[in-house]
Amino acid sequence: MKKIKFNLFLIVGALTLTMSSCTDDLDIKSDDPLVFLSDEFFEQPDAYRQGLAGVYGNLSLTGTTGAGSSNIQGIDAGTSQYGRCLWYLQNLSTDEVLWSYENDPGTREIQRNIWTASNPIFRGMYGRGMFQVALVNEFLRQTTPEKLASRGITSQSEIDEINDFRNEVKVLRALAYYHLMDLFGKAAFNDENSALGVAGPQYDRSQLFAYIESELNSVIPNLKAPRTNEYGRVDQAVARMILAKIYLNAQVYIGQDRLADCVTQCNQVIAGGYTLNPNYLNNFTADNHLSSEMIFSLQSDGVATQNYGPTTVMINGQVGSIEQNGTALGVGSGGWGGALRLRKQFVEKFEGSDFANDDRNTIISGVRNIDISDVANRDQGYILAKFSNRTSSGVAGINSTFVDTDFPLFRLADVYLMYAECAARGASGASLSQAVTYVNALRERANNGNTAANISANELTLDFLLDERSRELHWEGHRRQDLIRFGKYTGGSYNWAWKGNGSNGIAISANLALFPIPTASLAANPNLTQNPGY
Repeated sequence: MKKIKFNLFLIVGALTLTMSSCTDDLDIKSDDPLVFLSDEFFEQPDAYRQGLAGVYGNLSLTGTTGAGSSNIQGIDAGTSQYGRCLWYLQNLSTDEVLWSYENDPGTREIQRNIWTASNPIFRGMYGRGMFQVALVNEFLRQTTPEKLASRGITSQSEIDEINDFRNEVKVLRALAYYHLMDLFGKAAFNDENSALGVAGPQYDRSQLFAYIESELNSVIPNLKAPRTNEYGRVDQAVARMILAKIYLNAQVYIGQDRLADCVTQCNQVIAGGYTLNPNYLNNFTADNHLSSEMIFSLQSDGVATQNYGPTTVMINGQVGSIEQNGTALGVGSGGWGGALRLRKQFVEKFEGSDFANDDRNTIISGVRNIDISDVANRDQGYILAKFSNRTSSGVAGINSTFVDTDFPLFRLADVYLMYAECAARGASGASLSQAVTYVNALRERANNGNTAANISANELTLDFLLDERSRELHWEGHRRQDLIRFGKYTGGSYNWAWKGNGSNGIAISANLALFPIPTASLAANPNLTQNPGY
C-alpha cells in the first residue's frame, strides 16, 4: 500500500473549538464542531504543519467523522467532495461518460445538461471551493509575523518553514478560485485582509483572472523548485500549471489571446525535470504517486483518507454489471454494478488502426451494445478500465472500496498537449516541430515505442488535438473545459448521446457554458448575482 509521505491527517484528533472566524467570510457554514485554525489550536506541538495539512486535507476529506460525513452545512459527503464534484462537472456533463444511478441527487440533470441552480452538486463544488478559500485565509491570519512573535516563535528556521507554508496555501487558494472562475464565472472574493462577518464582494471572471495571475506570479519565486517538495505539496510547477491553464483559456475567460504566456509557462514546467512515465497506465494505479510525470494530485489512501472522491467513484464505477471485473481493478468483484458507462462518441475516438495497440484504449466492449438507449440499463454501453486500485506491480490496495489511487489533477502529458495546441493556434514562441515531437512522444509511449501511429505537422490540426486530448486525458477533469474552448460544448455543431436530454444528442443553449450560482449561495450573499439564462 502507498504510504502518503505528507500525512494530511495528523490533525483529525486535535481539532477543537469553533470555526466561526473561518466561516464568517463564506457563503456556507460549517457543520463540524471540531475545528482548527484558532489561537488555541496553535498552542499545540507541530500545530503549523498540522494546520497546513488541514488546508490540503480539504481537497480529499469531507468531514472528520468518516467518509460519510460532511463539514459543510446542508451538503452530504457524496456531493461535497472537492475532486468528485469537479469530476462530475468537467466530465459527467460531456461526451465521455454516463452515470447509471440517476436517482443520485443531481447526476441526472448534469449528464443530460438540464440542470438548474438548485442542483446539489453545484452547491457542493461552490461550497467546497469557498471553504478552501476560508481555510487559507484563516491560516494566513494565524501565521503573520505578529502572531508568530506573540506565540514566542523566534527560530529563523521555524519562521522560514511557516513562510513556506504560507506560500503554498496561497497557491491552493488560487487553485480554488481558478476552478470557481472556470465553472461558475464568478465568486465571492475574500482574502486574509477581508473583514470577518461581512459578505464578500462578487468578482467576475476578469477580476478573478487578474487576482489569480497576480497572486501566482508574486508567490512563484518563493515556492520550492519543481520536484523538491514533499509529494502532494505545492511547488513552482503547480503554480505555473494554474497560470498555463488560465492563459490557455483566456479567450473564454476574458476575451484575450494569452497563448504566448501559456507557452512560457509550459516551457517552464517542462524544464522542471518531469518525464513521461514509460507506462501510460502507471499514472492511474494505486502507486501513481511514484509516477515521474505527476505534477499535482488529489491524494487518496484506503485508510488515511477514506472518502467518496473521484478515484474511488471511478474505479468502483468502472466495474461492469456483466463483466464483474472488480477484482482485476483491486476492488470488490461486482464494484458498483455498472455505475459508469462510456458514451458512443468517446468510444469512436479510438476507432481505426492507429489505436489497435494503444495502451490508452482500455475500453471493454464484450457482448455489449455501444449505444445506451436506456441510461438505467447497466448492461448497455461499453465500460472502461483506465484507473486501478492495484499497484504497477499488481498488488491490490489495502481497502477494496476506498482506493489508494491519487487523482492526477496535473501531469506532464497535459503540458505537452497544451503546448501543441498553442502551436496549432499560431502562438508566438511555440514551435510546430516541437509540438509534433511532444504529441508523438505521447503516441509512442501509448504504443510501446512503436512509431506507426506518429503524426506529421500537417496532421496537427485543432480537431485532431481536441480528440487527442480526450484519448490521452479522458476522465481526468478536462473535457468540459476543452469542449468549451474549442467551441464544441454548447450549440449543435457537436452532439453526443444524451446531450440536452436527447438520446442521440441535441443542441444546448449558450448559457450552459457556465454553471449557475447555487441558489443557497445567492441567498447567503446578497452581493452575488445569477448567471444569465438561469
